[in-house]
Order: sequence, then structure tokens, then C-alpha cells
Amino acid sequence: MIKKTFNPANPFDLKDLGLKATGPRLKILDLFIKNADSGKKRHMSAEEVFRTLVQEGEDVGLATVYRVLAQFETAGILVRRTFDKDNALFELNDNHHHDHLICVSCGKVEEFVDPEIEEKQKEISKKHGFSLVHHSMALYGLCSDCQKKEAK
Repeated sequence: MIKKTFNPANPFDLKDLGLKATGPRLKILDLFIKNADSGKKRHMSAEEVFRTLVQEGEDVGLATVYRVLAQFETAGILVRRTFDKDNALFELNDNHHHDHLICVSCGKVEEFVDPEIEEKQKEISKKHGFSLVHHSMALYGLCSDCQKKEAK
């Protein structure tokens, strides 16, 4: 069975993925698409999604948010990232590989792509007799804002 890939540019692909286009699903999907398009907060926890929707006046329950996020992850619309043991973050699956920088103080997540690092990982895999299938890299440190706060 071939799994259809979600196209973030066409949110009405929900039906093609076996999901009804319900109000809560469309609102949550719209939130992730708008954040990705604007460069705003791309990585959100279920609680952040819930708080944002409530602040926007949406009538949605936290259980519904959790359920929709799980459905979207299963359908390939969202990717779950677990940067620490306590909190899963979700991001829109744009089908482009990237790595992450995570601030250990405030939790800020920055995405980056570095072709030299990508090539080095392939070289290392080959050197050790591995055929690289996929990988994820997360670097942990202090963001510039937290460094400034610490310096004060």
C-alpha cells in the first residue's frame, strides 16, 4: 500500500489521507501552516496548540487537540519531535530534511541545514559499513537571548 504524501500547500488533501475535514482539524492544520509560512513558532506542543486556539476564540478541548495531533502524525501531516523526555513537539511535515538547535534554558528550537555536516555524516556511515537510511540531529545549548540573561 502506497501512503500518499501530505501537501502543505493543499490542506484539503485531508480527505485523500482518510481524514474528514472537520472544524478542529482544519483549525489546527491552519495554525501549523500559518506558523510555517510566517516563520513563527514551527514547533508546538499540544498544550501550546490548545492555548493558541483558545486565545483565538476557538472552542476546542485539549483532548481533541491531542487526538488530532496523533491523527496528523499517523497521516504524515505532522512530525513528532521529542527533544526532552517530558515534552513532545510537533511540526508540519514539509518533506525537507533539517536539523535542530535547542535551548536548554527557554526551550527555543531553531532549524538549520548544513551541507558539510550532511556529507560528513554520509562519510562516517560509509566508513563504519552503514548504509544511511535517515537521521536526526539535535544540538543542545543556550540561545543568544539566554546567554545575554546569564551574563547579567
